[in-house]
Amino acid sequence: MNFTNIGLMILAAGASTRMGTPKQLLPYRDSTLIRHMAEAAIASVCQPIVIVLGANSEQIKPEISQLALQIVDNQQWAEGMSSSIRVGLATLNAINQNLEAVAIALCDQPFVSSQTLDRLVEAYRFTRKPIIASEYAGTLGVPVLFSRLLWPELVALKSTEGAKQLIQKYSHEVFKVPFPEGAIDIDTPKDYEEFQALTKR
Repeated sequence: MNFTNIGLMILAAGASTRMGTPKQLLPYRDSTLIRHMAEAAIASVCQPIVIVLGANSEQIKPEISQLALQIVDNQQWAEGMSSSIRVGLATLNAINQNLEAVAIALCDQPFVSSQTLDRLVEAYRFTRKPIIASEYAGTLGVPVLFSRLLWPELVALKSTEGAKQLIQKYSHEVFKVPFPEGAIDIDTPKDYEEFQALTKR
């Protein structure tokens, strides 16, 4: 069952410079990283779903254009993650002005599933904390959920700042959801090789 008042944005606008090829399109299972993340989002309780593209947008779009979500281009993607967060929030708000929270996910954490996202929503409904963050490898990060109260601050983030800035700023207000597999993200060819070796076991 979808709660229609918690939106979700998938940030996938980066140029994958360390990977040397768009990591959004790296093969994963019978799919690609971005399609896997999109399908996990669609299967979650979050609605609506927005994917923010930027670099390599035209290459990536065909992979997800048939799915039940909104694709938006961030023309300012080179300015960093904060610009994608602004575009994602504006789009979600335009679709549904009654959203009470937004979840943010990236496409380079292959172990994020619909259950991972649903746990954030469940924790938010139960605790009403303004931030529900994933906990892994001694840190707090994405996927993360922010209540509407913090949207003005999300919009005000500078250039390369991501959601982590707010998680740190309000650390006393954060509810943590353990997600040890969140430590695995794919930024370099070496990361991808190690990840493939791990999943073949």
